[in-house]
Amino acid sequence: MPEAHSLEDVLNTPQKKLAFFQNLVLIAAADGQLSQDEGDFLLQIGNKLGLKPEEVMPIADNLGVLSFVVPAEGIQRTLELQTLVQMMLQDGQIDAREYGLCQEYAHRIGYSKAILDDMVSQLAGGPPNPYPNPPTVS
Repeated sequence: MPEAHSLEDVLNTPQKKLAFFQNLVLIAAADGQLSQDEGDFLLQIGNKLGLKPEEVMPIADNLGVLSFVVPAEGIQRTLELQTLVQMMLQDGQIDAREYGLCQEYAHRIGYSKAILDDMVSQLAGGPPNPYPNPPTVS
């Protein structure tokens, strides 16, 4: 059975935490509005990672010029994609712009649209894809 990893274990440097949080903010802001649930989710993750407001404000202030930061480690990539999908699902709607960003991220880490769609289905409470997932990209 694969070893379980928590965000706190994987995001073990300030740079990793801020890059991850930036990716989350990009998904949350993709549809042009931040729902209460999305804001709450950002606060929850920021608190979990021990981020301070002064550390994350530059992200919000420079949103228009930021892009995804893709981590080097396979397990971090997978955990981040799962959390990005959770962010996309927070407001109960899958906005095309949010989905497009998740798809871009998945593609950049070597995952297919089918893997992304399976992850979306499972995290939204649906059944898993009947086809086996390929091994984690590292």
